[in-house]
Amino acid sequence: MIDSFDTAILRIVQSDGRATLGKLSEAVGLSQTPVARRLRNLEESGIISGYAAMIDEAKLGYDVSVFVSVKLDKQVDEALDIFETAIAGFPEIVDCWLMTGNRDYLMRIATSSLAEFERFLVGKLTKIPGVASIESSIPLRRVKSGLARTV
Repeated sequence: MIDSFDTAILRIVQSDGRATLGKLSEAVGLSQTPVARRLRNLEESGIISGYAAMIDEAKLGYDVSVFVSVKLDKQVDEALDIFETAIAGFPEIVDCWLMTGNRDYLMRIATSSLAEFERFLVGKLTKIPGVASIESSIPLRRVKSGLARTV
């Protein structure tokens, strides 16, 4: 179980994955040795699953995001595997979730323009065997953003 010190460490490394042990130690009020041990325990337990850089997609030219829901013609393991294998190779798909409800998958697609999104949709996504229907939604602006929920 994690305590308030672990929670404080998680909050700091979530916003600054490059925080030094000195910075963590000062912020949580423990010496560097116990902070290092706690950080290692959080990593080994899988609570911290890795470290990454925050990338501004728009500054790379990918300023169009589209949320896409996909319904497959069958919800059997083979159809799911075919779809998931196909999309794994599409860099346009940033996130993808297998869903409950009336759609099977929800994805966020990042492209440089609506024309590029259309080429992706028509040239790649609709060509995957088993795709029965696709529904797209274009967000107007992000209201809240987070990487993960912490305590």
